Amino acid sequence: MNAGRTIGVAGAGSIGCFVGGMLAAGGRRVALLARPRVIAEIEARGLRPTSFEGFDQTLDAKKLTLSDDPAILGDAGVVLVSVKSADTADMADIIARHAPSDVIVVSLQNGVGNVAVLRNRLPGRRVLGGMVPFNVITAGEGRFHRATSGDIVIEQDAAGTAEKLSVPGLNMRPTGNIDGVQWGKLLLNLNNALNALADLPLRRQLAQRPWRRLFADQVTEGLAAMRAEGIKPVSPTPLPAGWMPPLLRLPDMIFEAVLGRTMKIDPEARSSMWEDLQRGRRTEIDYFQGVITEIAERRGLDVPLSRRVVELIRKAEAAGQGSPGLTPDQIRS
Repeated sequence: MNAGRTIGVAGAGSIGCFVGGMLAAGGRRVALLARPRVIAEIEARGLRPTSFEGFDQTLDAKKLTLSDDPAILGDAGVVLVSVKSADTADMADIIARHAPSDVIVVSLQNGVGNVAVLRNRLPGRRVLGGMVPFNVITAGEGRFHRATSGDIVIEQDAAGTAEKLSVPGLNMRPTGNIDGVQWGKLLLNLNNALNALADLPLRRQLAQRPWRRLFADQVTEGLAAMRAEGIKPVSPTPLPAGWMPPLLRLPDMIFEAVLGRTMKIDPEARSSMWEDLQRGRRTEIDYFQGVITEIAERRGLDVPLSRRVVELIRKAEAAGQGSPGLTPDQIRS
């Protein structure tokens, strides 16, 4: 990776703007390919990445390259893909047309199928999988707030891309098993939909045992589906993936103590799917619970809770009125 070349962020939404902002704050040349609304906000207010850990810096728009024209990827040494999974194929075609042939493409997306899509549509280019463990809240006025803990994980390569992308406040570490890491993140992402349906901050939701039991049952269905496929998920937390259901079912005080040692959560953190519902956007439910139901169909498994959650999220999408604010019992019934 040539240090003098631009780091392009393809699809700069919540995650893309935060990561791009941290990279720019660390002295990197950053180009954000974003929607006109996001560009106008940053041009008016600057780009302000903040973190529950205390980081808070406002970057003048002139320190970034901002455009909705993909031509800004023309001198990129690395392109970080941060679009929703449904938009991966279209973004791959844009990168194929506008980015250099020697660019390194890194997927910083939710889901487990994006790297295959990128590689299929970008033959000859180096494509690396990645996993972002933390949540970012779009706070408005150019502010993008990191609300949970964890390091970005990137597929290991000979060039040391993960290490070279790391900057103070944003650590990226390599892994030799990105597939396992992404499947492990999928298990955590099963709570994304539950949080969206609950209309509660994540910390408050996870502090309540009925919600954790619901999450535990979702993880149990997910683990069964993965076992049927011969998949071994790697947990993004220090705790093994198989420990998640029993730990989630622990009494509140014990669980709180365990959570405090493994993950930090801002009091106002919410899931990206909750934000999608609030903003009337299509969610990624097909790439979370939808993956589990698809495996279950092929393998003849019973995953009633996953099917129920898919149904409720699609109903909320169609209603266009944000989160329905359901209880655990309402989700189960």
